[in-house]
Amino acid sequence: MSNLLKTGFHYASDKEGLIWAYLFSPDSAPVAVDCDGALSWLSLPDTSRSPGFIWLHFSLSNLESERWMRRSLDLAEAFYESLREPIGSTRLELEDDMLIAVIHDVIFNSSFEAANISTASLCMSPRLVVSARLRPLRSIDRLRASVRGGQSLRSSAELLAHMLRDQAAVLGDIVRQSTNQVNAVEDNLLASRISVSRTELGTLRRSLVRLLRLLAPEPAALFRLLNRPPKWLSEEDIGELRQAAEEFSATVVDAGALAERLKILQEELAALISEHTNRTLFILTVVTVLALPINLVAGLLGMNVGGIPFAQHSQGFLFVVCVLALVTGILAYFLILRRKD
Repeated sequence: MSNLLKTGFHYASDKEGLIWAYLFSPDSAPVAVDCDGALSWLSLPDTSRSPGFIWLHFSLSNLESERWMRRSLDLAEAFYESLREPIGSTRLELEDDMLIAVIHDVIFNSSFEAANISTASLCMSPRLVVSARLRPLRSIDRLRASVRGGQSLRSSAELLAHMLRDQAAVLGDIVRQSTNQVNAVEDNLLASRISVSRTELGTLRRSLVRLLRLLAPEPAALFRLLNRPPKWLSEEDIGELRQAAEEFSATVVDAGALAERLKILQEELAALISEHTNRTLFILTVVTVLALPINLVAGLLGMNVGGIPFAQHSQGFLFVVCVLALVTGILAYFLILRRKD
């Protein structure tokens, strides 16, 4: 087995497009291997090969990846088709007794934005797991960190269950971060303070909705698969996958509830802005109406023509001011009364 080991793996891919490869055995910690070591182990007959499985993870940014996989591995054609598909819905299907999975996640070490969602394709059999992605994903990197820490996986199905739990953890982190933002917005709205724009809430809600549209079908697709599982899945594997799907489904429900909460906050913010606008327009209307008598009389008395009333009267100015004050007071009374109504 020593000729299969390879240490010093880096995150970049090698000439075959391989990022990392691990050999899992039931009674020992996982060990890193290279492409040649993986092929040597897979070529051994079942009678002389130790129990376990190989996990190969490839980078699709390296054009040699798909060529090497087609040349060296016997994988289902549906897996190669998934490598060229755009970001779409989740897939979990069986072909030639191999499990083909297309999962979505958030790009590793990046802010939560809709553009940061990427896809990984997997092809699984009892002795082999092949995964390929164009850009790094958080959940897969979490899984690799656990493997590098010495965590042993009993079967390829347990690896998929672990990956689903890591996906749920990533989605849970996003929901917690978004909840903190929503709580701050809600506190401001309860205090009738408009300190956040509808654009910010709209962006957060659209990102959550898009993430849910991509991730929400995964638990349902897995449950459908487990109703008619492949023969090589043991009862323990089915239980692990079902539990992981239930945990993921609970996280999706929390994300959906947060999206609905954002929708309600958007409506509350729109109502608050509308009320603030109406109040401002009312104040402007009151000022305009109250200034109308003064402007009208000033315009009439300012005409440079003969016959202007009170022009020669000693108390003419005071009389006009009193009349304007009375008219303005009456208008103010009716406007305030209407406002109360």
